[in-house]
Amino acid sequence: QVQLVESGGGLVQAGGSLRLSCAASGRTFRNYVMGWFRQAPGKERDFVATISWSGYTLYADSVKGRFTISRDNAKNTVSLQMNSLKPEDTAVYYCATSAVVTMARGRYNYWGQGTQVTVSS
Repeated sequence: QVQLVESGGGLVQAGGSLRLSCAASGRTFRNYVMGWFRQAPGKERDFVATISWSGYTLYADSVKGRFTISRDNAKNTVSLQMNSLKPEDTAVYYCATSAVVTMARGRYNYWGQGTQVTVSS
């Protein structure tokens, strides 16, 4: 069982930055690939970024070059640095775990409660 708690969301103007964190607790954190997804009002929950424990990363085309996913040194927190934010980045952001590096939402099993990111235009 893994518990995930996101933090760091908020309101920011277009062009600004936010850093999200996902704190993990419970068992087998190190055995999971970690990913970030987001869901805007009326939209599907979409892939944002993922990172393996070897540091391999994948990004959605919409955030590539602007967002960076990383792990802290203790390997119990995953972060998402979001730069050059756009209004279309507005969404609830969720962290999640997977057994494999994938963009597929259905492959992720444990999910956090989400944190709201709002980018004003």
